[in-house]
Amino acid sequence: MNKTWLITGASSGLGKIMTTQLLERGDRVVATARREQALQELADRYGEQLQVLTLDLTDTTQISRVIDHAFARAGRIDVIVSNAGYGLFGPAEQVSDEQIERVLATNLTGSIQLIRRSLAHLRAQGGGRIVQVSSEGGQIAYPGFSLYHASKWGIEGFVESVAQEVAPFGIDFILAEPGPTGTNFAAALDLATPSGAYQDTPAGQVHAMIKSGEFEIRGDAVNTVAAIIQAADASNPPLRLALGSTAYENIHRVLTERREALEAQRDVALSADSQEV
Repeated sequence: MNKTWLITGASSGLGKIMTTQLLERGDRVVATARREQALQELADRYGEQLQVLTLDLTDTTQISRVIDHAFARAGRIDVIVSNAGYGLFGPAEQVSDEQIERVLATNLTGSIQLIRRSLAHLRAQGGGRIVQVSSEGGQIAYPGFSLYHASKWGIEGFVESVAQEVAPFGIDFILAEPGPTGTNFAAALDLATPSGAYQDTPAGQVHAMIKSGEFEIRGDAVNTVAAIIQAADASNPPLRLALGSTAYENIHRVLTERREALEAQRDVALSADSQEV
């Protein structure tokens, strides 16, 4: 049976690929973008199967209006894909206040508000699924991406909590965690103004690798989207979905390291309990 999807950030990258794959298989899509013209070719080809709405995730009032309109037009939305976002790179002390505010308003607060304003509609229709596109960067960290990681670790904590709140209403979540993938992510990076102080540090080395193209990208965007759709179609998908060998290896490594570190401090942890029985 065909589904109806709402996808944010559908004008490029994973969002546009997902929109295209879903339309090709006959599903209906409500696609949002900051510029509707970016999806004009698909709109011309698929007609009423695709509805395009303008949305800037930093505008909370607009989020409410777009969500209400989308549900009113579609009647039912089976899957909401919170995909819009971008990367900010630079040592924490070098990124500007404006850059910090914008990346958090888009990646974190915008995603939170999109989810919050969708929940009442999903409850009213008896359930649904939300796919939050996160990143391996929601569980690991690279030097130079501190504010990007803050947004991804933040949205993952939010989703893990909300998933428990709304499970009784038949609403569930998937946190999609791609590793480095062949999209326009690197080209669209917002960069801090470098001072040179970090040139010979790990952050400087990562920056040099990104600029030179040496940063290894194993993930395929088309395959990544297909895996997300497959998970969203499943009856019982995982809360977290690692995508790509880099994501799997990095997340596996850091989880193993954290578990070992936690086990090593067991006695200290237990010593903090009250001694009164």
